[in-house]
Amino acid sequence: QVQLVVSWGGLVQAWGSLRIFCSVSGRTFRSIALGWFRQARGKEREFVAVINRSGDNTPVADSVKGRFTISRDNAKKTVYLQMNSLKPENTAVYYCAAGDQFSGYDSHYDFWGKGTQVTVSS
Repeated sequence: QVQLVVSWGGLVQAWGSLRIFCSVSGRTFRSIALGWFRQARGKEREFVAVINRSGDNTPVADSVKGRFTISRDNAKKTVYLQMNSLKPENTAVYYCAAGDQFSGYDSHYDFWGKGTQVTVSS
């Protein structure tokens, strides 16, 4: 089993920045891939970013490219999502996920943290 605890999101103004993180326990941190997904009200959950075990492959969704960055600290067993130049359309519940596959598909992830609300005001 893997437990994931996501930090508090919060409210931020448009064009502002926010970093959320997810603390992982219950399994060797270095052995799992980690992803961030989000779900806006009335929409399906969508891929945001993923990071491989070594942390050197970090693709993000086209909609956030150049603004969002995923990273991991294997010593702290934590994965981060740095969000810059936030837009109102980035408002969503953000989820952290862990799994064996390095994937952008939420169905490939076995373990999920509780979501955290990120609200971007215009």
